[in-house]
Amino acid sequence: METAGARIEAADLAALMGHASGIGLAEFMNYPGVIHRDPAAMAKLRLFEGGHIDGHCPLLSGRDLNAYAAAGIRTEHEATTAEEALEKLQKGLRVLIREGSVSKDLHALQPLLTHTTAPYMCLCTDDRNPLDIGEEGHLNFMIAELIRLGTPPLAAYRAASLSGAEAFGLKDRGQIAPGRRADIVVLSDIETCAVELVFAGGTQVTDTAFAARQTIPPVGRHSVKAPLLRPESYRATANRQETDVIGIIEGKIITEHLHEIVPIQDGDKHPDPARDLARIAVVERHGKNGNIATGFVKGFGLKAGAIASTVCHDHHNIACVGVDYADMALAANRLSEIEGGFVVARDGRVLAELALPVAGLMSLDPFEKVHRDLEKLRSAAFSLGVTLNEPFLQLAFLALPVIPVLKITDRGMVDVMKFELLS
Repeated sequence: METAGARIEAADLAALMGHASGIGLAEFMNYPGVIHRDPAAMAKLRLFEGGHIDGHCPLLSGRDLNAYAAAGIRTEHEATTAEEALEKLQKGLRVLIREGSVSKDLHALQPLLTHTTAPYMCLCTDDRNPLDIGEEGHLNFMIAELIRLGTPPLAAYRAASLSGAEAFGLKDRGQIAPGRRADIVVLSDIETCAVELVFAGGTQVTDTAFAARQTIPPVGRHSVKAPLLRPESYRATANRQETDVIGIIEGKIITEHLHEIVPIQDGDKHPDPARDLARIAVVERHGKNGNIATGFVKGFGLKAGAIASTVCHDHHNIACVGVDYADMALAANRLSEIEGGFVVARDGRVLAELALPVAGLMSLDPFEKVHRDLEKLRSAAFSLGVTLNEPFLQLAFLALPVIPVLKITDRGMVDVMKFELLS
């Protein structure tokens, strides 16, 4: 469904088995492959049979969910409603409550977390940006919010610690006990999860200890090998006015499949800010084929300019959304110059950017600088008319073709429910 920088087959995974840092098979996203017994998918699952296999099956239910769970998958973090999460719990999956920067499921799933279910439920963030971490927190924020909503404190803390360790087979941690790894957080207030001290492996975490940590040379440099983009690269040639449109649901990474009438002018379907119809494009950036796919998205609120990113799950090509083709080309080309990251452009100039030169995904700068740069990016995005609180990660998930309902990759628009490209 997309062009990635590399492929990982069963033989590649077999070579990694037994690695000291490995605990199992991570987030098996190809749930259609599991249900329909795709040979390549089944080969990977057989490698880890009896061990930990992490799941990913949004909106899956009934017999399809039975098949997915029967394949040996143990955990699932894509539930967005209490009903969906309950069925997954009843069918033996450990359910992770997720509260990220885009997908916010804590409020919907909170009623399920009790003393009875806490051994089978965990907490996760699954893409929480440094802005939210700096301003609200991470798992500590989730714990405090769960307790505020009425979850028994011990249930919330168990889900954040022991239940997570048990779900992933980490027998050396998760509780304070003889022989366990001394990962300990000291609190001054249980209900607000006010952190006073942190110990990792028995060592107190301080600025001095952090500065003395072991580091490794960065890898994945110079990974952006995209073609040079021009304004005309973003034209959407078509011969019919009825148009498939990705509809954003704020607070979710699932989308709507909308249908809009977009007039054809000069052989192109133009963005229409008055109707909140923006151009979205995905550009292959691994130097494989230079694919460029275009479509429409509704929900950003863009009135001008463009936003581009190399954080583009999970193939991490360039994703770009905008209402001005020249600004879209400028933003995407700037990503090549800074080795990936986020860029906001308007009226022919870059308003803000954050370089992520490690594989186009990670920064080499300290947290504090990344936080400041993200603040500038958010302000710049808002100046374009963006109404989403987190437009950058929202954009990243629009290119992930294993999250329903309608997505886009470098090969075109994807109907995720049918697992096929739209013509």
